[in-house]
Amino acid sequence: MAAHSIQSTFPEITAIEDDRLKSNVVDAWATSMREHGIEDLTDVPWLPPTQRALSVPDESLVDHTRDVTSCAVALAETLSERRDGTVSPDMDTVIAGSLVHDVSKLAEFDGMEGTDIYDLLGHPYYGVHIAARANLGPEYAHIILSHTDRTQVEPATIEAALVKHADEIAASAIRWQVTADLRTV
Repeated sequence: MAAHSIQSTFPEITAIEDDRLKSNVVDAWATSMREHGIEDLTDVPWLPPTQRALSVPDESLVDHTRDVTSCAVALAETLSERRDGTVSPDMDTVIAGSLVHDVSKLAEFDGMEGTDIYDLLGHPYYGVHIAARANLGPEYAHIILSHTDRTQVEPATIEAALVKHADEIAASAIRWQVTADLRTV
């Protein structure tokens, strides 16, 4: 997939000020797509086991990733404003980390079926591999590892905490569509 196509799928990339980081985010997605035969990111489901359990087959990884990015940016901006700049997350890290937090899902699922990477490695270890191949630094590997409870890695930076909580909220929004009580799913 051409860089232009990835950038049009994730227009949030344009908000990253560092051109090299922008390119690395695009490269992470392009590498994952190429290695897993994905032609169109919009065809990739969000999280098939959960989607089956909730009967929400149309949830996409792209929509979820964009929701996470939007929520993380809003949280970062709010904290920075409310804390008079004493808490000032690096916005490039927040945006790039949000955009790549689930890059591993291209390897974890083949359509709606789990792969050995999903079954044996689990989310998000393969994402760290993709991030390293795209020359994304350790702060992005940390965000990928710490955004989910499937690892024992807790967020050590404000940027990682923002992505983790934005991911939880975005997932809750999906679940909220089908339940009146988020504790039930």
